[in-house]
Amino acid sequence: MLDASLPDPGLPARPGVGYKAQHFNALLSDPGPAAWLEVHAENYMGDGGRPLAQLRHLAERFPLSVHGVGLSIGGEGPLDPDHLARLRHLVGWLNPASFSEHLAWSTHDSHFLNDLLPLPYTQSTLSRVATHIDQLQEAIGRQMLLENPSSYLAFDESELTETEFLREVVARTGCGLLLDVNNVFVSATNLKTSPRAYIDAFPLEAVGEIHLGGHDEDKDDHGETLLIDSHGREVVDPVWALLDYTLAKSGPKPILIEWDNDVPDWPILAAEADRAQAALALIPS
Repeated sequence: MLDASLPDPGLPARPGVGYKAQHFNALLSDPGPAAWLEVHAENYMGDGGRPLAQLRHLAERFPLSVHGVGLSIGGEGPLDPDHLARLRHLVGWLNPASFSEHLAWSTHDSHFLNDLLPLPYTQSTLSRVATHIDQLQEAIGRQMLLENPSSYLAFDESELTETEFLREVVARTGCGLLLDVNNVFVSATNLKTSPRAYIDAFPLEAVGEIHLGGHDEDKDDHGETLLIDSHGREVVDPVWALLDYTLAKSGPKPILIEWDNDVPDWPILAAEADRAQAALALIPS
C-alpha cells in the first residue's frame, strides 16, 4: 500500500483535453481554455520519433496527465513486467502531473483484447486489483488514479456495489480515483439505476480528476436503450447536468474532455472545454 494520503495531483482545477496530433499547432498558438493535456501511455512507449518529440515540447508548456489503457489492472494473471517497465520509463522521464488506469481487464493468457471489460465486485477481485495497484504504484513510484468503468451488464456474483468496491480499493492501496461522469451516466442508464445516487455514494474525497466524453445510443435485443461509451461526439446535456451535481458536492476538480474517435477540428473541442470552464466557474473555490 502506498504510504500517503491523497496528494494534490498537480493538475489545475481547470479544463484539460485529450491530446491529438492534429491539434498540436493550435494548442501551441492558442490553447484557449485548455490548461492541461492528457496522453495515452501506450502511444508514447517507443524510443523516439515525432510523437515523443512533440510530447517533450508540450511538456514544456502544459501539465500532463498520462492515462494507461492496456495494463489490465483487473486481469486474472500477473501484470506484464515489460509493460510495467515501459510505463516506469515513460513516467520517469516525462514526470507527469497525474497517472491513471482503468478498473477493467483486457488480457487473457497471452492474448490482448481490444476492449476494457468489466469485473465482478467480489472479495477475490478486490484482493487481486489491490495487489496489482500496489505493484503498479511501486513500479512508477507515485500514486495512481483508478477510473470507474462504463457498464453494460451487472454480475450476479458481485458481493459489493461499485462504489463500495472503489472505496475499499482506495483504503487498501492509497490510490486515488478518476471519476468519469459520462461512464456513470452510461452505466446508470444501461443498468436502470440512479446516476445521482451513484455520485452520492462515491468517495469524492479521493477524486483527483474528472472525465467527460460523448456516448452513442443504441437498442439492446429487447428494444431497451443501450448507451455505448464511444468518445466520438460532444458531451450531452444530461451528462453536463450530472457534472454540475458532482461539482456541487466535490468542489472544483481538473476536468478532462475526451474525444478519441471522429476527432473534430480544434474549435469544436475547445468549445467543449469552454463549457467545462463555465461549470467550474459556478463552484466556489
